Amino acid sequence: MPAGVKKADLPSKTCVACQRPFVWRKKWERDWATVKYCSERCRRSRGNAR
Repeated sequence: MPAGVKKADLPSKTCVACQRPFVWRKKWERDWATVKYCSERCRRSRGNAR
């Protein structure tokens, strides 16, 4: 029996820059509450939001 959580059951947020949904990643485990951007590219372009 596989261990873990299904991808469909992971929490998701909407990116502040591109307005696209993104899901939880292992690297964001400790600071998921403060994550706002889906990628480094969106974080860098935060001043140019639509």
